[in-house]
Amino acid sequence: MILGIETSCDDTCAALVTRAGEIRANSISSQGELHARFGGVVPEIASRHHLELTNAVIDAALLEGGAALDDVELIAVTQGPGLIGALLVGLSAAKALAAPRRLPLAPIDHLDGHVAASLLGPSPFAPPFLCLIASGGHTLLAHVEAPGRWRTIGRTLDDAAGEAFDKGARLLGLGYPGGPALERLAAQGDPEAFAFPIGAGVADLDFSFAGLKTSLLYRVRELGEAEAERRRADLAAGYQRAIVTALVTRVERALARTGLTRLAIGGGVAANGALRARVAELGLEVSVPPRELCTDNAAMIASAARFRPALAFPDYLALDAYASGERRPPNPADELGAART
Repeated sequence: MILGIETSCDDTCAALVTRAGEIRANSISSQGELHARFGGVVPEIASRHHLELTNAVIDAALLEGGAALDDVELIAVTQGPGLIGALLVGLSAAKALAAPRRLPLAPIDHLDGHVAASLLGPSPFAPPFLCLIASGGHTLLAHVEAPGRWRTIGRTLDDAAGEAFDKGARLLGLGYPGGPALERLAAQGDPEAFAFPIGAGVADLDFSFAGLKTSLLYRVRELGEAEAERRRADLAAGYQRAIVTALVTRVERALARTGLTRLAIGGGVAANGALRARVAELGLEVSVPPRELCTDNAAMIASAARFRPALAFPDYLALDAYASGERRPPNPADELGAART
C-alpha cells in the first residue's frame, strides 16, 4: 500500500494506492472558495491551511481505504514544483510519518504525477503514448516511453493554459477558479464571434498564451464596459476556442512528428469539456482520466511512486522542496532524470 501526499498549491490531498494501481482512497480538500475573494491563490494562506488540514485529510484517506498506518509500505509526496510553503507542509508530514516507522519515502515531481494519472485503474494506459499536460502552472507535451520514463518535446514559452483561463476569466469579471467559470459562460456564446491568436508564430511544438491574454484585454477595452458586458459570453467562447485550438494543434503536430497514435491528457485543463470534445474528434485512442484525477490529487503522486526508486531512512530527511522544474535539485532517488529534458 502506498500513501500519497500532495500539497503543491491550494488542494490538500492524500490517497491510498496499491502497487497494482488500484485506488483505495483519494481524499481532496480544496481551498478554492477561500481564495476566491482574492481572485487567485495566496501562498501564505494556502500554506497555513495545509498545516491545519493535512493530518485530517490523511486520516480521511485511511478511513476511506479501510487501512491503518501500519498497512502503509511506502510514503510518496510531491517535492515540487509548486508553492514552496505549501510543498514544505506535505514534505514535512511525509517525513514525520515515514521516519518513525523506518518506511521508504519517494519524492515525486508534480509533473510525473500528472503523467502517471493515466497509469491508474483496472485498465491503465500502457506506453508508449503522447501525453499533454495542461494545468494552471504547466503546459507541456511529453513522449512517454515506459512507465516512469518520459521526455518533454514541447512546453509553454510563457504562461500555462490554466493560467490563461484564470486570467481571461478575471478580465471578464468571473470568479475564481476561472477555468470552470469561463467554460460555463462560453457555453452560452458564439465561438466564431471573435477571433483570438493561437500562437501560430511559435515554432515547433512549443506553446505561448501571453499574446492571447493581451488580445482579450485589448478587445475588452475596445468594446467598452457596457458592450463588453453584453458580449461576455461571445468573448469567453472565442477565448476558450483559441486556447483549445492552440493545444490541439500542437498535439496533432506532435503525433505526426513522433509517429505515436495514442494520446493521454492530464492536468486541470483536461477537465475542460471543449478540449475533451476536440480531442475526441482526432479519432485516436485517448486516455482522459476522471476529472478528480485531472486536477491536483495524491492518487497520481502515489501512482508515480510505483515506477520510481524510493529513499531509505534516513536519506530522505535532508530533502527540500523546489518551486520550479528548472530549479529541480539533484535527487539521489531519481535514476530516470536523464530521460527527461
